[in-house]
Amino acid sequence: MKKSTNQQLVGRGTRNGAALFRNWFQNLSDAAKDNIPTAYVFVMGSMAEILRVFDLPMVFPEINSLQTAIRHVSDDYLNEAEDYGYSPDICGYVKADVAMQLRGGEHPMGKIPKPAIAVLTNACNTYLKWGEIWERMYGIPMFTVDVPATREAGRASKKGSEQFIWERNYIVEQLKELIELCEKVSDKKFDIDRLREIMGYVNEMSTNYKRMLELNKSKPSLFNALTDGTIYLGVANTYRGTKEGVDYFNDLVEELEYMSNNSIGTLTDEKYRLGFLGVPCYPIFRRFNELFSEWGGTFVASTYLWFATGGTNLGVQYDLTNPLESLAEGILITVRDAMDSMFNPEIPLVGLIDEYALDGVIYHPIKSCRTVSTGLADNRRALMEMKDIATLFLESDMMDQRVVSEAQMKNRVDAFFEGLESRKVRLMEGVV
Repeated sequence: MKKSTNQQLVGRGTRNGAALFRNWFQNLSDAAKDNIPTAYVFVMGSMAEILRVFDLPMVFPEINSLQTAIRHVSDDYLNEAEDYGYSPDICGYVKADVAMQLRGGEHPMGKIPKPAIAVLTNACNTYLKWGEIWERMYGIPMFTVDVPATREAGRASKKGSEQFIWERNYIVEQLKELIELCEKVSDKKFDIDRLREIMGYVNEMSTNYKRMLELNKSKPSLFNALTDGTIYLGVANTYRGTKEGVDYFNDLVEELEYMSNNSIGTLTDEKYRLGFLGVPCYPIFRRFNELFSEWGGTFVASTYLWFATGGTNLGVQYDLTNPLESLAEGILITVRDAMDSMFNPEIPLVGLIDEYALDGVIYHPIKSCRTVSTGLADNRRALMEMKDIATLFLESDMMDQRVVSEAQMKNRVDAFFEGLESRKVRLMEGVV
């Protein structure tokens, strides 16, 4: 019976996540075939709660682009965009998406439909210019939700303060404008009760997502925050505000609780627990992780699991009796936290080092994304001043195979673990 339970539960999140992804891309292909109006959105503030009220299918260009890298075809897309005139220096996600549009939505996992509207936040400066590309290509409306950022590292306006109320009300008025625009695009009227239903689903998902992260404090760790975590991220974004998304994370938490209670880990021999800062190296995604797992290292925490879900990691709960104001409040808290996770990751990371018993932290700046990479060297120095922790600064890219050198990365990773082993010996001998 126990073996049967193991087979049913362990690995279920990965299997079901892959199935949901296939269904999601099939739905996009169906929308493209039937010319259904869709919304192009981003992971840091997708406004899924509003868009689902109007039954607008959502396209996540960041997810589409990274999938081309995982499937080893991103260079074809990047070269095409560069031949079209886009600089090698700009975001690889943008270039892959541009090539995809030039190809009429051709994607290795299906057909990407054309947009009827673009909805974004100011969480990433690239979002603004990216949205303008679609605006020019398709003549569609582009709506930007301006989320007031933290004025000083780790010091956002406190909930309930006068400043916070001003900022929340500012977002409420923007949401009202977005609703009016969605009514025109979809030819459907806004339904406040439908919004409550969707927000209720988000509440359940957020609770379970936060619990998922907390469960990985277990020893051994229950999932790899880099590989498994990317699947969880995808479902959290694409199925936000849906019954399918709620069911998935209910099942995932059940799986992880079972693994924790039975001391089942993601590695058979976990030696080193690692934190990860930045965006993964998708061109050699599996091999990148193997460089660490071969030494018994596993990623138990990642800032990517914070900012790439727009702050779902906080487990914020909406007040369904006052949905519009509560939604604006949630957007203010979560999107701002996502921005802070990119720009000042050393602040929350200090606490996580002890909570997750981290042995080292990997910083992964990438050529394609200055937004997430700028300042990581300073963040690293700041963290090391605050905490005695081993770190590795490993540069590559999230999309461009041309700037990824596996041999050089392996040398750096091997030297890092040799240092960790030496450090562990000195600690046992009481030298450090």
